[in-house]
Amino acid sequence: MLTLGIDTSCDDTGVAIVEDFTRIRANVISSQGIHLEYGGVVPELASRAHLTLLLPALDGVFEQSKLRPEQLDAIAVTRGPGLAGCLLIGVSVARTLSLTWKRPVIGVNHLEGHIFAGRLADPSLTPPFVALIVSGGHTLLTLVRDWGDYVLLGQTRDDAAGEAFDKVSKLLGTGFPGGPVIDRLAEKGDSAFIGFPRPFLDRVGYEFSFSGIKTAVRTYLAGKPAEVVQRDLVHIAASFQAAVVEVLTEKTVQAARMAGVTHILLTGGVACNRALRAKMTERGKPLGLSVCYPPPVLSTDNGAMIAAAGAFRFAHCPGHSKLSVDPRAVLETSPTTKP
Repeated sequence: MLTLGIDTSCDDTGVAIVEDFTRIRANVISSQGIHLEYGGVVPELASRAHLTLLLPALDGVFEQSKLRPEQLDAIAVTRGPGLAGCLLIGVSVARTLSLTWKRPVIGVNHLEGHIFAGRLADPSLTPPFVALIVSGGHTLLTLVRDWGDYVLLGQTRDDAAGEAFDKVSKLLGTGFPGGPVIDRLAEKGDSAFIGFPRPFLDRVGYEFSFSGIKTAVRTYLAGKPAEVVQRDLVHIAASFQAAVVEVLTEKTVQAARMAGVTHILLTGGVACNRALRAKMTERGKPLGLSVCYPPPVLSTDNGAMIAAAGAFRFAHCPGHSKLSVDPRAVLETSPTTKP
């Protein structure tokens, strides 16, 4: 089975072809550098950039794979969550291709796509397991009882973890996107330099909150001379990152132990953070918890994970395939449960 996947949920244009759920035949990701000067994603600019980048990306996957459109079995496209204008571009193109090529189109929940990125990275990954989906737009814990069968355990009540990284990087004047920058700075800093708060760590349950950590950084920086901030920059970055990583790790480990599973999937853009990967692996090992995380190319937004999730839906949920796929900026916060 060959599935074309299209993801235009935010500022990356992702197109891929996946064979039989786990084999990537081609994967093209076009990033939009236009947002750097604004310190964040500008939705209107992102939508216009998708218009420019999507068709060349489609040409790219067919060139890479040496396949032809008539060999495809289905087309999968992200229908949400995401930026409404960006989603509309991807869905419109998918509908057009569906009519032109006479292939069914499947609307995919972006969050479910991130779970299937784990299956692409490690075909031996088998439910049940706990998935931490952590990115610029989302932070949530989900119990994956089976492929397509999920239970939401907890999510952020305010900022997503990746959003907090971006905002703190802006406060520090270190650029956008904030995650990779802070990750690099923190490697050279002392994580115990400042005792930033660990919100909700002392509460029972699996909810998150990161706006307080961001505010704590702003309060710490208030009134400090620029030369002092610059001198201590790596230590501030390391201290902030340590607070976020500890909260994410402890909540995830608690959830895995509660659920009685032995596997954790760490997925989403923030899953590229080296400190988070190391801490989660270190914390889980003595408890018999193995940690799986996709490579960066599958952790950030991409069409391959959408193709994999779409292929599953097409094969196991026949009624899920239809032409009338509508983009939605907000969907259910956990992926669609099994029909």
